[in-house]
Amino acid sequence: MESTADSAVVKILGLVAQKLGPQRFNLWFKNTTRFALTDGYLEVDVPNPFIGGWIESHFTDQIAEAAREVIGKDLQIAYSVNPSLMGNLRKSQLDRQARFVSDGSDRAGPTRGSGAHRSPARSLRGRLENFVVGPSNQMAFSAAQGVVAGKHCGYNPLFIHGGCGLGKTHLLQGLANGLLEQRADLKWAYLSGEEFTNRFLTSLRRAQLDGFRGRLRHLDVLIIDDVHFLANKKATQEEFLHTFNAIDSVGKQIVMASDSHPKLIGELSGSLVSRFVSGMVVKIDTPEFETRCEILRRRAAHLKRDVPDPVIRYIAENLDTNVRELEGALLKLAVFSNVACQPITIGLAKHALAEHITRTQPIVRLSDIERVVATFFGLSPADLHTSRKARTIALARAVAMFLARKHTDMSFPEIGRLMGNKNHSTVILACRRIGKTLEQEGTVCWSTLTGKSEMPLAVLLSRLEEQLAR
Repeated sequence: MESTADSAVVKILGLVAQKLGPQRFNLWFKNTTRFALTDGYLEVDVPNPFIGGWIESHFTDQIAEAAREVIGKDLQIAYSVNPSLMGNLRKSQLDRQARFVSDGSDRAGPTRGSGAHRSPARSLRGRLENFVVGPSNQMAFSAAQGVVAGKHCGYNPLFIHGGCGLGKTHLLQGLANGLLEQRADLKWAYLSGEEFTNRFLTSLRRAQLDGFRGRLRHLDVLIIDDVHFLANKKATQEEFLHTFNAIDSVGKQIVMASDSHPKLIGELSGSLVSRFVSGMVVKIDTPEFETRCEILRRRAAHLKRDVPDPVIRYIAENLDTNVRELEGALLKLAVFSNVACQPITIGLAKHALAEHITRTQPIVRLSDIERVVATFFGLSPADLHTSRKARTIALARAVAMFLARKHTDMSFPEIGRLMGNKNHSTVILACRRIGKTLEQEGTVCWSTLTGKSEMPLAVLLSRLEEQLAR
């Protein structure tokens, strides 16, 4: 007999499908996710960090709305990586995901940005007062505060970069909310790189470019998240360059965030790179131990749970990747405590998080490698998961496999499974090919928007490893 929780999950999934439409639901949820409802929490299991990040960024609002309609109250939503789900994915589905991301096919879908408003068209959740500051992010936080205060200290443009889940979006949203509350007379816009692209293409199709340009080129502050999304999009880059120049020429502010340093974003025009590095480029690093502890304490207070400090320190010692993993682990522990009707203790934490902690390090590390490699070649992580054999994609995939083998404890089959269900022999051959080229001090070639690019493999790997370094 179907339980009440199982019945509710079925209803939630049905509503999510209605809200997203069959194309997007089948592409991102069918065979790829598993929902579980437990005592006020909705856990969404995903096969890998890329798919989880995409769903979290694009569909969290629809999931939350569906859950609220079924349950009658707001639920905490937690995303958890479950590699066993990779076995359900078909190559054709992975290929469609890559095309979907690269083509900006979600033009009718939700976005995180606001238009050019004195108040946002939708609520931005991040706030500067809730941002946990430590040595890893102090400079970026101070620069954001400077922008809110209107200080001209060489912060224009301000370019913040760092790995996934380290707080870039929180910082940019907090900056936007700070402008709204402290400088209400300013005209500003918060957009993702994807939204900028989609709005530009829509305006182009509808012959409404004048309106698009008028809304953005006369802003006091333009905030662009995930600006690396502009890679490999020549027309969009040209439009953004003109927008950048129009705002910058009158001394107005531009703030951007990206997964990588501007010089390591492949397929980005030299003109844009030179503009991006002309101001302040600052990196957010992985939070150090004490910062991780404080993040967990604040999250526990938000959840209204009594989490002893030894448990906080145990989680912080064993998870040193990113903020999302920390918060996800704590939420999982809270759910486990509720289900088991036991207080949160070290023993309970070790039992509840054993699998989570064991699998987090290599999976997150692989996602970092995929992110850095894909960004360098002007691709998305989804491209690396496809079966496509175009020169650039094949090279990027082989390099990612080689670095995964070098920098993680993952086996050939594990790497293959998490990179699009590739056979382990594919990973072995890729690593051998990269290793042989490296031994021979050879160069590698790949295609770019402006033609072929060539670089000594050792130099390429060195640049990527520099970006991966903590």
